[in-house]
Amino acid sequence: MLIPIVITSPKDWNAALRTLPYAHVLQTWEWGEFKRETTGWQPLRLAFKRGADVAAMASVGVRSVGPLKVMYIPKGPALDYADTALAASVLDHLQTLARRQAAVWLKLDPDVIAATGVPGEDSDTPNATGQTFMKLLRERGWRFSPDQVQFRNTITVDLTPGEDTLLAQMSQNTRRKVRTAEKKGVTVRPATVADLPVLYDLYRVTGARDNFLIRPAEYYQREWRFLMEAGLAHALIAEYEGKPIAHVILFHFGRKCWYFYGASANEERERMPNYLLQWEAMRWAKAQGYTTYDLWGAPDMFDESDSMWGVYEFKRGFRGTVTRYIGAWDYAPYPPLYWGYTQILPRLLKWMRRARS
Repeated sequence: MLIPIVITSPKDWNAALRTLPYAHVLQTWEWGEFKRETTGWQPLRLAFKRGADVAAMASVGVRSVGPLKVMYIPKGPALDYADTALAASVLDHLQTLARRQAAVWLKLDPDVIAATGVPGEDSDTPNATGQTFMKLLRERGWRFSPDQVQFRNTITVDLTPGEDTLLAQMSQNTRRKVRTAEKKGVTVRPATVADLPVLYDLYRVTGARDNFLIRPAEYYQREWRFLMEAGLAHALIAEYEGKPIAHVILFHFGRKCWYFYGASANEERERMPNYLLQWEAMRWAKAQGYTTYDLWGAPDMFDESDSMWGVYEFKRGFRGTVTRYIGAWDYAPYPPLYWGYTQILPRLLKWMRRARS
């Protein structure tokens, strides 16, 4: 029998979460607090005990939208998804919670793999655990969400081989660019919270150059400071002659390290600092005992029309595994309310904006 309990200690929450399969940094206590302070998601932290042991955990974000509520479990729950009975029992509790909260929807987005490899190629391999869990979701009325919050696809690098092997398995072009950065005088050092303005400035420059929207400086500096001070984030800065020219910001927890943010200056790009940064990030993650390096993001469609194709070309040179997660799924305890919220309300808001213009 599965018994839900509430854990109120940050230390106890993270310690228990760290022991579970599919544990993710977005399920940590600190991430819940950060989202509470910045975006209004109120964390509801549930642990599920089976006997004396915690068998599953879910940090559920709850947010009011007018008189309604929506619920989201980012990259969770954490549990052994190969245990179908456990997964079904956790879903029972979560569905009951959504009904009691009168939620429009409950969204979950676990770090469960649907398949590996590029779709349609010889490397395309379904993952039995992920396929079984998606079948379970469909049988219970969950639907693949039209609103995908996290990246569905990524590239992961197995860090268990030695450094020489990791370097040798990269593409020849990527390995050459790592060496080029070293030969052209690029150095890499750890960043501290004192470097937060530099990190943001490089990120702002990158957003302007690559045409993506970014949040105000306060948001990122609060996020990066909070997770760095909690020991869940690590930043590296590439410099040339003492001037910062690029950075990466890594999140890390459990068995994995994720490349969450990266940026570079408009100058000195021919020195290939981003290639050296990725290599140094992998070396750092391996030295800390992490077994997987997640490059955090790959195209939804694996062709050149996808906006992430250029980023994908860069990342696949490190010769990781294309990893396709099951994505976000929605449970709607009251289907007419869900339909109205996801279909009618957006159209109504669009019409109102047009009427005012």
